[in-house]
Amino acid sequence: MAFVSTNSIVQGEQTSILWGYLLYKYNIKIHFAHRTFKWSNEARGNAAVYCVIIGFANYDTQNKSIFEYEDIKGEAHEIKAKNINPYLVDSKDIVIKKRTTPLCNVPKMSFGNMPLDGGHLLLSDEEKNEFIKVEPRAENFILPLISALEFLNGKKRWCLWLENAEPSELKQLPEVLKRVDAVRKFRLDSVAPSTQKFAAIPTLFRDRNRPETFIVVPRVSSENRPYIPFGFFDRNSIVSDTCMSIPNGTLFHFGVLMSKMHMAWVNVVCGRLKSDFRYSKDIVYNNFPWAESPTKKQIKAIEKVAQKVLDVREQYPNSSLADLYDPLTMPPALIKAHNELDKAVDLAYRPQPFTSEANRMEFLF
Repeated sequence: MAFVSTNSIVQGEQTSILWGYLLYKYNIKIHFAHRTFKWSNEARGNAAVYCVIIGFANYDTQNKSIFEYEDIKGEAHEIKAKNINPYLVDSKDIVIKKRTTPLCNVPKMSFGNMPLDGGHLLLSDEEKNEFIKVEPRAENFILPLISALEFLNGKKRWCLWLENAEPSELKQLPEVLKRVDAVRKFRLDSVAPSTQKFAAIPTLFRDRNRPETFIVVPRVSSENRPYIPFGFFDRNSIVSDTCMSIPNGTLFHFGVLMSKMHMAWVNVVCGRLKSDFRYSKDIVYNNFPWAESPTKKQIKAIEKVAQKVLDVREQYPNSSLADLYDPLTMPPALIKAHNELDKAVDLAYRPQPFTSEANRMEFLF
C-alpha cells in the first residue's frame, strides 16, 4: 500500500508516533518514497499543499527507490536506496523521540521568558521613547526584549524588567505602577488557575531566565533561508518565549548550529508551521548528534570562522537578518564565511567531504 499525505508524517514528533507503530508492531518496510513536492489542486483559490508519497509493505524488497525533487514544483529524479527510513533517508530504521536532555555533552536549551502580562510589560520602540519622556527614572528598568519577529527583521522591542526594583523605587514610578496593576488585573481575570496565581507577583514575567550569555534560536524561521539565523546576547537583553535560548553557549556551539551539518538535520527532523521550520529542543536540539571527539585545533578553527560570520553580519548594520539570509540578497562575504564554517564543522565529523544533504543525513543517522 502507499500513503499520499502532507509531509507532516515525516517531520517532527509525528514521525516517531506513526512510523514507530508501523515499524515495531507490523514490521513494515518502505519500498519507495517521493520526498516533499508541492501539489496544487484545481479548486478555487488553488490551495497548495506540501506532500509526500510513501509505498510500503510488511515484507522487504531489494529494489528500493527515493524520488528527490530539487525543485518542489518540478519533476523528480530517482535515487536507488539500500533502506528507506521514516525520514525518507537512505539509512537505518530509526525514529527520533522526544528527549528532555541533549544526546551529547552540550549546554541545555531552554525556552525564553513568557511575560504572561497581557502586553502591559512590553514596549515598542516608539512606546519606549514616549514612556521615558513621561517616566524618565524608569529607564534603568527597561531592557531590550529579543523576540523572533523583531530579531529576524531588525526591529526593536523592549520590556519592563522589574526583578531587582526596590518597593521604594516603584512607589516613585506612577506610570510603571499603572502597568503593573494592569498586569495584576489581567492575571486575576484569567480562567486558568495557573495564571491567576501569578497575580501575586505582577511586577515580574512568569519566567525569569537571565543568564550571563546565551545563544538565541528563533522558534519559527522561513524554510527559504539556507541557515536559521541564530544570535549571541548577554544578560543586558531578555529573550522572549518566541525564541529558545542556550544559556552559556559558546562560539563553538554557535558555529556548529549555524552549519550545513546542523541544517541538514533541521531540514529532515524539524517540525513545520506551514512550510517554515518550527525548531524544538526535545526533538531537534536534544537529538542532534554532535561531532564525537573534536580536537582542540578543530574547535578553535570552528570558533574562528563562527566569529567571522558574526563580524560579517556587523558590516551590514542597515540590513536585517532576514535580508542577510535571503538567498537572493545574501552578501558574498557572508556566503564565503558560511562556506568556511561548513568546511570547519565537516572536518570535525570526518576527514572525507560530504557530497550532499542526503549524504550528511546518512552519516548523522
